[in-house]
Amino acid sequence: MSFFHTKSVAQLQSDAENSKLSKNLSVFDLTFLGVGGIIGAGVFVLTGIAAARYAGPGVALSFVIAGILCILVGLTYSEFSSFIPASGSVYSYTFASLGEGMAFLCGWSLLLAYTVTASAVAVGFSGYLSGMTASLGLVIPDYLLKTPAEGGLVNLPSIIIILLLCLVLIRGTKQSAKLNFALILVALAAIIAFVVIAAPHAQAANLSPFSVRGVCSGAAIVFFSYMGFDAVATSAEECKRPSRDLPLGIIASIVICMTLYIAVSLSLTAAINYTQLDTPEPVAYALRLLGWPGMANLIAVGVLAGIITTLIVYLFGQSRVFFAVSRDGMLPQKLCKIHPTFHTPYLITIWGSILIAVISGFVPLMHIVELSNTGTLAVFLVNFIGIVVMRRKHPEIPRKFHCPLLYLIAPVGIIVCFYLIYELSTLTHILFAGWILLGLIIYYAYSRKHSIVRE
Repeated sequence: MSFFHTKSVAQLQSDAENSKLSKNLSVFDLTFLGVGGIIGAGVFVLTGIAAARYAGPGVALSFVIAGILCILVGLTYSEFSSFIPASGSVYSYTFASLGEGMAFLCGWSLLLAYTVTASAVAVGFSGYLSGMTASLGLVIPDYLLKTPAEGGLVNLPSIIIILLLCLVLIRGTKQSAKLNFALILVALAAIIAFVVIAAPHAQAANLSPFSVRGVCSGAAIVFFSYMGFDAVATSAEECKRPSRDLPLGIIASIVICMTLYIAVSLSLTAAINYTQLDTPEPVAYALRLLGWPGMANLIAVGVLAGIITTLIVYLFGQSRVFFAVSRDGMLPQKLCKIHPTFHTPYLITIWGSILIAVISGFVPLMHIVELSNTGTLAVFLVNFIGIVVMRRKHPEIPRKFHCPLLYLIAPVGIIVCFYLIYELSTLTHILFAGWILLGLIIYYAYSRKHSIVRE
C-alpha cells in the first residue's frame, strides 16, 4: 500500500522550515518570476502558430480559456501553498493528499513538461538569434543551428544559452530574479510597442471566420504558455513569507500575462489575416508587413529577452521539482545537495541543465512538444482532486487562503482538463502513456524501496 502512503503536513512543513535554501524572494520577485515564465516564447511565437493552424482569429479566446483554467488551478495552488510551503508544487501537494505513488507520477510528469518545454524554447532562442545576427551580417553556419536528424551537426546556440543560465541559477535565486526582472522590462517594452503599432491597422474582415472548435483546439495548444506560474509554487522554500506571498504571486502573474496575451493576439489577428501567421516570428513578421522593418528588428531584441526569462524560470522549476523528489529518496539523494556558499541545489541544476541542453542541441522536438501540455494538464487535474481530498480529510489544518467555491471550481477544472487533453493528438496520448509506464517502472524498481518517508 506504499503507493497511497501520504506524507503528513507536519513533515512537509518541517522540510520547508529546515531547508538550507536561501529564503529571500518577495511577492514582487514571485510575481515577476511567474510573468517571466509565461510571457516568453508564448506571446512572441505561439500566438501566430496557434492562430494559423488551430484557432484562426479566435486565438484570443483560446488564451482566455487557457488563462481561466490556470486561474482556477492558481486558486487551488494558493490554498495548498498557504499551509504546505514546500518545494515541488503539485508533487508535494499530492504527497500529502493522494499518496507517494501519485506524487511520484506528478513529479515525473512535471519533469517531462519542464524539460521538453525548456528544450523547445531554447531552440526558439537559437532561431531568433540566428535571424538577428544574419541581419547584422554575421551568419551562423547551418550545421551549427540544426540537429543531426535535420542535416546539421548540433544546435549550438541553444546549448550555450542553457549552460550560461545554469551558471546564473547556481549563483543564487535572488541574482536570477534580478536578471529576470531586467529582461522582463525589455520584453514588456517590445509587447507594448507592438500593440501600439498594430492596433491602428485593425480590420474587421480579419476577425472572421470564427470557429468554436478551433478556439478549443487552440486552447489545448497554447496552454503550455501559462505553465511558468507553476515555477512560483516550486519556489516555496525560498520565499520570505510563503503563506502570504505565494498566493499573491501566483494569481497576479496569471492575470497580468493573460491580459498581455489577449492584447497581443487581438492586435495581431486584427491587423494581419491569420492565414499569414504560420511563422515562428509572427510579431516581427507582422511589423514587416505593416511597413515597420526597423521596429521588427528592435522587437527581436525583446523576443530574445522574453525567451531568456522563460528559460530561467523553466530551469528553476525543473531543478526544484527534482530537488523535492530526490530529497524524499525517490531519486538518488545525492542530487539534492545544497551548495555551501550559494545555498542552491547546484548538482540537480547542473544535471537538469545538461539534459535540457543535450535535447535542444541534438533532438528535433517537433513531434513531442505537445507532451508538455499533456503532462501539465494531467498534473493539474490531479491537483483539483487533491485539494478536495485535503479539504475533507484535514479541515482542521489552519489555512491563510481558502479557495473560494471549491466544490464548483474543482469539478469544472477537472472537466476542462479532460477536454483539453482529449483535444490533443492520439500520438501525444500514446507517448504520454508510455512516459507514465516508464515512471511506474522506476517507482516500483527504485523509488518505492528508497523512499525515506515510509521509513
